Amino acid sequence: MALRMVYLAFVRLLGLLLLLSRSQRAKDVELLALRHEVAVLRRQLGTRPRLSWPDRAVLAALARHLPASLRRTRLVTPGTLLSWHRRLARWKWRQKPARLGRPPIPEQLTGLVLRLARENSSWGYTRIQGELRRLGHHVSASTIRRVLRSAGLDPAPRRSGNAPTWREFLRAQASGLLAADFFHVDTVTLKRLYVFFVMEVGTRTVHVLGVTAHPTAAWATQLARNLLSDLGERATGFRYLLRDRDAKYTDAFDTIFTSENISILKSAPQAPKTNAHAERFIRSVRAECTDRLLIYNEQHTRRVLAEYAEHYNSARPHRALQLRAPADDPNVIPFPAQHVQRHNVLGGLIHEYSDAS
Repeated sequence: MALRMVYLAFVRLLGLLLLLSRSQRAKDVELLALRHEVAVLRRQLGTRPRLSWPDRAVLAALARHLPASLRRTRLVTPGTLLSWHRRLARWKWRQKPARLGRPPIPEQLTGLVLRLARENSSWGYTRIQGELRRLGHHVSASTIRRVLRSAGLDPAPRRSGNAPTWREFLRAQASGLLAADFFHVDTVTLKRLYVFFVMEVGTRTVHVLGVTAHPTAAWATQLARNLLSDLGERATGFRYLLRDRDAKYTDAFDTIFTSENISILKSAPQAPKTNAHAERFIRSVRAECTDRLLIYNEQHTRRVLAEYAEHYNSARPHRALQLRAPADDPNVIPFPAQHVQRHNVLGGLIHEYSDAS
């Protein structure tokens, strides 16, 4: 608006300089013509023209130099000038309403509040306030409530995701969780063999318990007894067995584990992601072993899977274990590159490396 006002003032000054070079007669004729044009426009429009603030400022400045007799017939009357001045004064001194309450917290702190609320669905306003205070931030509970409401997050009891998901549950219970499942292998003669295995989810240690062409409930139950016998005293450290709803898991099978205070968890029907750790092992053993070999018979399958399970438990890195194998020492001393030796597994299908000194 200020730039437009300066532009209009500059244009009018140029017009004044041009008028000084003209004769009085020419000026009078132009005034008569302009008055007639204004009368015609008023007759056609029928309403008062709408003026912008720069237009009003220019007309007000020019109206001061008009004779009193001409001022009455102009668009800008003394009453209009006074009205404009009052409106301008109100606009200048009008103050924005002051915001009530505490000043807003920084954006980084707002993001931290939302992060704590989303990552901890059971935390209420006071719990989040306490955690922030431990981190050196003093934020009131009412401010935390306002931040969560503005982000569309409900209070802790009604916040979405308050109940743990399967991923969260498995991660929290990994150290005391066993995961059982079957997978099949097709031999050269297209005979299908079934493999039963159990994984210790916390350490990713796999136990390949048996291979057969005709799996039965009694066979699976006996393998469960063999597993608990192999685990020995370590069996007391497990609290859950996760399995699907296969008919081979009978009451007798479940009783083997419940007698050791191991509860049975059944995955949802047709939901393999519920038993994700076991499914991931099946993918690994197929991609790295059985899909790259011709399996002759049941005895060959047992030997191949036993060798692969030994590699999986003692030499294969796992991302969940910080790229360590289940049997690795967490405090590994780096070996010199010239002392590293390769060992072949499954006839060179898989390679392992160790210190040669």
